[in-house]
Amino acid sequence: MTRPYSDDLRERVVAAMQAGESCRSVAARFDVAPSSVVKWMQRAARTGSVSPAKMGGYRRPILEPHRVWLLEQVQACPHVTLAVLQEKLAERGIEVSHDTVWRFLRGCGFSSKKRHWLPMSVSLRT
Repeated sequence: MTRPYSDDLRERVVAAMQAGESCRSVAARFDVAPSSVVKWMQRAARTGSVSPAKMGGYRRPILEPHRVWLLEQVQACPHVTLAVLQEKLAERGIEVSHDTVWRFLRGCGFSSKKRHWLPMSVSLRT
């Protein structure tokens, strides 16, 4: 993942624009995209700062409140597919992608082998 440009560069770009230079000449002088210059100017006008917004962060697990129910479904029918689990969740009012269901089950320690959901085996190194 890329990092945002430094605040120092952003401030110099905004100062050059406020001094009356054109967007494209400022972009060429500081070797940044003209769209970045425009966005930094808009951010400075809107917030008074050129600092970037927060990147990334914690995403709450959508399926965590339904953990017990979901695990019961898998244990009751080990050959259940992700599509069926996704449909059952949709019936309960939870719209998620099949990838979300897959990641949740992997996080719970399950793997899909030959059409059955099984707890992952733990191999010990000796």
